[in-house]
Amino acid sequence: MCLIIIILYKMCHLEISCPYRCHCFTPAQVLCGDGGISYLPRNVSRKVKEFILMSSDLQYLFSHTLAESPQLTKLVFLNNALRSVHSQAFEHLAELRELEVSGNPRLDNLFPGTFEKLGNLTRLMLNYNVFKSTAAGTFDSLKQLETLEMRGNIISDLPPFLFGNLHNLLVLDLSLNNNLTADTFHNVSMLTELHLEGNKISELPDDIFFVLTELKVLNLRGNLLTTFSDKAFGFNASNLKELNLKGNALRELHSLRSLSSISDFILASNQLSRLPEDIFWNMTVLENLDLSENQLRSLPGTIFTGLLGMKTIHLNQNHLSELDAKMFEDQTLVEQLYLSDNKLETLPAGVFDPFIIQITVRLHGNPWRCDCHMWNLHEWVLRNSQDIEMLDRMLCESPGFLRRRPVASIQRDQLVCSLSKGFGGCGQEIHNNTVVIKCKVDKCSQMTVKFSSADFVQSANMPSFTWPASIQSQIINSIQ
Repeated sequence: MCLIIIILYKMCHLEISCPYRCHCFTPAQVLCGDGGISYLPRNVSRKVKEFILMSSDLQYLFSHTLAESPQLTKLVFLNNALRSVHSQAFEHLAELRELEVSGNPRLDNLFPGTFEKLGNLTRLMLNYNVFKSTAAGTFDSLKQLETLEMRGNIISDLPPFLFGNLHNLLVLDLSLNNNLTADTFHNVSMLTELHLEGNKISELPDDIFFVLTELKVLNLRGNLLTTFSDKAFGFNASNLKELNLKGNALRELHSLRSLSSISDFILASNQLSRLPEDIFWNMTVLENLDLSENQLRSLPGTIFTGLLGMKTIHLNQNHLSELDAKMFEDQTLVEQLYLSDNKLETLPAGVFDPFIIQITVRLHGNPWRCDCHMWNLHEWVLRNSQDIEMLDRMLCESPGFLRRRPVASIQRDQLVCSLSKGFGGCGQEIHNNTVVIKCKVDKCSQMTVKFSSADFVQSANMPSFTWPASIQSQIINSIQ
């Protein structure tokens, strides 16, 4: 019995033996990754469905190279030394669903007809080669294609209607190339994702995305845009969910009213110095907004009015010196708020009161003024210290005797204010709900201090005075 088991094991092992210099994770998956490989192995089992070759010295795919593996459904050539792919290299692979030929620094073109027999292909990745163009009709036979990636090439020209037959295309990635024309997107109205990152785009013609009525994700990161508006989408309301404009040169945002479905809006690393009060008002489902690394000096107090579902707000690395007390009045569900690296000296009382759930906050990198105006913020910081990231970097900038001290390490009675220019040696502190005014003078002399409230005015001579019981507070004046 043991002998039979051993024989059967050896027969099975021979049938699915792994090609030399390759790894077989399952009978259906083979990975070959060795700099010494210069040709494809011939002894690939007919059970193999997925074949991956990476970091090899393979330079050519000939017409017969893959003829013995018609069963493949996934084929990946990644970071190899390919120079040329024969136009019939894939003609035997009628079952192929996914094909990748990426990371070949000497592969500069594909011949017409290369994908002609791949009618079942749903994913095609041609990233980080050195394609300068793509011949008309290259993709015409790929009627089932759903994802096409051509990022990181040096394409400067694409034929009109290149994607005209790709009626099922959902994801198109043309990032890190040099071309964008209105004709590019004709007949691809089913697109849900479009990636145009790093294409040196300086302007968007009106209606350029008009036909992309199903578009959910648009990535325009790292281009040269100086302005942006919803005119690029035409007059109809857009279904766009995610818009990435990070790393452009945006100075202005115009009307965005048609972008009412956006949930994620990235505007980081631009040159925005001001924003219209109503710029986001129509984005009623907005959840994540990134305005970091701009030049914003102030924000309208009602800029977030009506945005009830916001979860993250990034305002870090701007030039903000103040915030309106009711700026976040409608943002009760915020989970993350970044205000770090601005020019904030204090925050208005109650600015964080609307938040009803645990929130992660960043406040470091601001020139905090640690005086009596910080009482409310200081109390909030101590109460929510576990929710403040890098709390030890939230430092006082003034007054001088507290400079570079972490705000959380300061005692409340150290948060004092000078009373006036005429009494530069005076300051006020608070001890157990008692306000203490301390003055340092060269010599004692008779003074008159006037105390006032809405319905009470009283003058008194120093050195001491006690409020009437009706005011329910005591002022202790000490001359040192």
